Amino acid sequence: MLETALVIEKVLPYFLIFKALIIQFWWIVPPFLLYDRMKFLFLLHMGISWAGDKVRDPVVLEIKIPHNLTRPIRAMENVMNSIWGSYDPPKDWRASYFEGKIILSTSFEIVGIDGVPHFFVRIPKSNRKLIESAIYSQYPEVEIIEVPDYTKQIPMDVPNNEWDLWGTDFELVKPDIYPIKTYEQFFEERPDSPTEEKRIDPLSSLFETISRMNKGEQLWIQLTMWPISPKENDYVGRGKEEVGKLVSRPEKLKQRSIISDFFTVLFTGKMPEPPQEKENFLPPEMKLTPGERDIVGAIEKKISKPCFQGFIRYIYVAKRDVFFGGAKGFGVSFFSQFATQNLNNLKPWGEVTTKIQSPDIFSARRLYLRKRNIIDNYRTRSPSFDPYPKEGAIITMSIEELATIFHFPGEDAVPTTSLERVQMKRGAPPTTLPVED
Repeated sequence: MLETALVIEKVLPYFLIFKALIIQFWWIVPPFLLYDRMKFLFLLHMGISWAGDKVRDPVVLEIKIPHNLTRPIRAMENVMNSIWGSYDPPKDWRASYFEGKIILSTSFEIVGIDGVPHFFVRIPKSNRKLIESAIYSQYPEVEIIEVPDYTKQIPMDVPNNEWDLWGTDFELVKPDIYPIKTYEQFFEERPDSPTEEKRIDPLSSLFETISRMNKGEQLWIQLTMWPISPKENDYVGRGKEEVGKLVSRPEKLKQRSIISDFFTVLFTGKMPEPPQEKENFLPPEMKLTPGERDIVGAIEKKISKPCFQGFIRYIYVAKRDVFFGGAKGFGVSFFSQFATQNLNNLKPWGEVTTKIQSPDIFSARRLYLRKRNIIDNYRTRSPSFDPYPKEGAIITMSIEELATIFHFPGEDAVPTTSLERVQMKRGAPPTTLPVED
């Protein structure tokens, strides 16, 4: 006991000094711990204020396609490439912190309302001419009109006694440098000619599903994307690093520091041997299997194209008297078409799916709040932050991947009669048409 008391007597002054330091200077530590989150919230607030300017107010455009549309899906890839031209990042930190400037997003949306498919694009008003020019340059026959936001045509308090919904965001199974299945890989054999293949449209199954819906049912698919470069997201560097791992390229020899060599000599008395590269008689590429070559080629192809960053969301909303519980599989089934076992695929992101996992504490209330969050985020085209970004919330997609999911199908590819098409081809008026002065 005496020894314990002596120890306490010796330690107590230091403890009191430490306590006094904490009481006096505790406020210095939290700013360092909370810096990243405070910075994010500040930039988010400034970005929302900047994007909310009247010049950048969002507008919703509906694209109506003609019966005789014959353009390939590659045309939509060219459209996406042109839309990538809206990339306009803040020039410096002053533009970000004082003006709040951000890269504006574009929302590509495929919607089924009462059994009728629609194509919508929600954009900032300032980008309207660019988007319309990009679409008309590849699809001069289409008709683009400004329409009210369809998400506001249903009650704002969904879910309620009359309406219910099911929804989810999607995430990639593998890192986003691995591409999903793209339109060049969609083929089917022709029975009349086994040696030939016919390209199929991945939208055909989705439109067939929409055409079988009843009045009061709606299916919403949203791809909200903004252009990026390796400056914001070094997908090129990450892709090259992954390719290097796949082909087993030897890593660059690291230079040892003089200090480490000094201590090695001091404690062992021997000079460290210089690092030596292993001799490889065959180049790494020759050791790859055919499947590994496909993976390497797919990654290199993706990082060679302009890319967008954003999120993908699916919602099924319907009146309760026609609500179909199995409709949650419609979106999952559509996106499963783009899956490959050796590359990438999209799956529901469990953190925002309208399903409550155990423990079932206040499950009804939690489910209601989750449904409200997902439909509110859909209406505002906002990512599912809570309120900070989480892994899986934001994904990177190339213009080829976006064009595969969102494009305008021809009548041969999607012959469903439910798709509203423009009956007459638009054209310029004749030059000889008299006009009033």
